[in-house]
Amino acid sequence: MGLCRIICVAGGTASGKTTLAHELYRLGGDARVQVLPLDSYYRDRGNIPPEERETINYDHPDALEIKLLRFHLDALRNGNAVDAPVYDFATHSRSKDVQKITPTEVVIIEGILALHFPELREAYSYSVFVDTDDDLRFRRRLKRDVCERGRTEGSVHAQWKATVQPMHLQYCAPTRELASEVMTGESWSEGEVASLWSRILAAV
Repeated sequence: MGLCRIICVAGGTASGKTTLAHELYRLGGDARVQVLPLDSYYRDRGNIPPEERETINYDHPDALEIKLLRFHLDALRNGNAVDAPVYDFATHSRSKDVQKITPTEVVIIEGILALHFPELREAYSYSVFVDTDDDLRFRRRLKRDVCERGRTEGSVHAQWKATVQPMHLQYCAPTRELASEVMTGESWSEGEVASLWSRILAAV
């Protein structure tokens, strides 16, 4: 096994970062690329009552188990496979299932706060921040949460105002300046993704 590059794709909620990560995955192929969502490392809340889980601020850095992720990144860079947790958003708890991640040529970490933690930044070979207009991100988030996660429009609006956007401004948006490069999340061409892939392969 050769060098395992850990690549970061960060950006606000519904910015397009997941789409970009999967475009890179498609371009590189599953033999060379794996995608590991930062969301997989939300802390397991299965030990507290469901009504209390609903009150937790999941957009705050403390909601994530970063020490475990860094341990897994080190293992991957040393050529060892890891069993990444699988998070159940409906129950705010970890599934009994795991996602087997092998040390392929490129492992992409994608998430809102993927650039926030210094201990994670130390492990990255390259990083991208997907920068997208706030109004567009909200419209995308609203559609996703209502259609895919069974949320009401009112609850999505309330969460956006109470935690999602304030936490974005405090913890996510400032990390734009820490990225190797910034891409717009409104649209990109196949050529732009291919060019990004070339820069990732050149990173060490």
